[in-house]
Amino acid sequence: MTLPGAGPGRTEHLVLPGVLTDEQAAETVAGILAAQRPDGAIPWFRGHHLDPWDHVEAAMALDAAGEHEAAGRAYTWLAARQNEDGSWYAAYPDTDETGRTGGHDDLARETNFCAYAAVGVWHHYLATGDDGFLDGMWPVVHAAVEFVLALQQPGGEIGWKREADGTPVNDALLTGSSSIYQALRCALAIAEEREEPQPDWELAAGALGHAIRDHPERFLDKSRYSMDWYYPVLAGAMTGTQAKARIEDGWDRFVVPDLGVRCVSPNPWVTGGESCELALALWVVGESDRALEILQSIQHLRAGDGMYWTGYVFEGDRAVWPEERTTWTAGALLLAAAALGGDEATTAVFGGERLPYGLEPDCCG
Repeated sequence: MTLPGAGPGRTEHLVLPGVLTDEQAAETVAGILAAQRPDGAIPWFRGHHLDPWDHVEAAMALDAAGEHEAAGRAYTWLAARQNEDGSWYAAYPDTDETGRTGGHDDLARETNFCAYAAVGVWHHYLATGDDGFLDGMWPVVHAAVEFVLALQQPGGEIGWKREADGTPVNDALLTGSSSIYQALRCALAIAEEREEPQPDWELAAGALGHAIRDHPERFLDKSRYSMDWYYPVLAGAMTGTQAKARIEDGWDRFVVPDLGVRCVSPNPWVTGGESCELALALWVVGESDRALEILQSIQHLRAGDGMYWTGYVFEGDRAVWPEERTTWTAGALLLAAAALGGDEATTAVFGGERLPYGLEPDCCG
């Protein structure tokens, strides 16, 4: 199935040897477009729920593929559903043509889910140059950042979420806080573009980056998860020799040659999303060859319709699991391909050279 605007020729910059041909890239983009609802929402797949973070990731993939109108509708959906406190709920049900819903509402409000809107908004602006879009989304980004920073702890880390009743959960997740760090830098770039300085955000970003780099004890121990391994690098909080040392330290624990990246160690389960994100992290530290090898290693997850299975169990049953092809897995692959292919907006958001860093705290406590 090829939707209007998703044909070969518009996706040439996503072509990678052993990963995507032009036709395959177009097919994957068409798969995300087919899952997008008319109101702009992008669920995991039709009949399942969506969450704000993965919704934005899929929208970014559409922008990377030149599908700017569809991506814009995704942000229109997001803006229309923002809560008064600047947040979004953790999950929204999909509705099919019969009115039935899949998944379930999760009325908790997770900080990294809410912050990621800033990454997507900045990416869309860089991809389109649409000043009107940036003006319209500025209040959305501002409110989201303020919601998130209300849960920043004295050590710089960001509390995980507010429960449905508003109770704060102040325990911090390294992956989530790293994602927030990238989002704060994108939010600062938006503020800078609009000439609306946000000194409190600069201080918050600096304190958060310091916590991620130097104070692992301030975060819950989730070191079994590969995301906690590579996300500080992917998000730009760890750079240079620290970043490269971190990648090497976890490589043998999480990377399964020719199959991809484990989601959780030592479980025999590789997942497409984590593999693509590791590829992005490798690109960030200048290891494009290894990034390409990781993307090539997960082509066994590509389904006949151009979408990607979430994961594969490589011991015991040796089977695809779960049996779902998600828009966010496809989106992660397209974004990794876009970075390796030099897409300007994608490289700017993940490379980070032109993103503000925030202000480091005066002390190192």
